[in-house]
Amino acid sequence: MNVVVLAACRWLESTPWAVTIRESALAYPLMQWIHFVGLSLWLGACLTVDLRLIGVGPRQQSAAELSSGLRTWKWIGLGIAFVGGFSLFSAYATMYVSNAAFVLKVAVLTPLALLWHLVVQKRARAWTEAGHTPAIGTWAGAIEFVLWISVVTAAVGFLLTNVS
Repeated sequence: MNVVVLAACRWLESTPWAVTIRESALAYPLMQWIHFVGLSLWLGACLTVDLRLIGVGPRQQSAAELSSGLRTWKWIGLGIAFVGGFSLFSAYATMYVSNAAFVLKVAVLTPLALLWHLVVQKRARAWTEAGHTPAIGTWAGAIEFVLWISVVTAAVGFLLTNVS
C-alpha cells in the first residue's frame, strides 16, 4: 500500500469528527443510517429512470421527464450519501483502504457508474423525444442498472468481510 495514502488515512482517523464517530456507541450506526438514506434516495431516483428506459413501469412520463423531475432528489441523495460515506470512511480509513471490496467499490465501480450515469441521463432526452426508447437507450439503461447493483454488491461484500 502506498505510504502517502496510509499516512493520509491515519491523519483522517485522528481528526476530531473521526474519533467521535469511532468512539461513540451511536455515531457510527447513525452515520451508516444517513449514508443508506442518501443511497436510497440517489439510487432509487437513478434506477427509476433506468427501469423506464428499459421499458418497465407506467408510461405516463418518458425517461427524460422522469430524469428531469427526479433531478433534485438525485442531488440531495448524492449529497447525503457522500457526507455519510465520508464520515464512515474517516472513522476507519486505514481499514477501508486495505479492503479489496471497498477499493473495488470506490476506485472502480462508483466512478464507472457515475460516468455512465451522466451519459445516460444526458442522452435520455434525445432517446425518448420520439415517444419511444430506441434499443441503445434500453441497453444503456440496463447497463447503468447493472453498474449500480454492482456498486451495492461490492458494498455488501465490504461489510461482510469486515465483520468483527
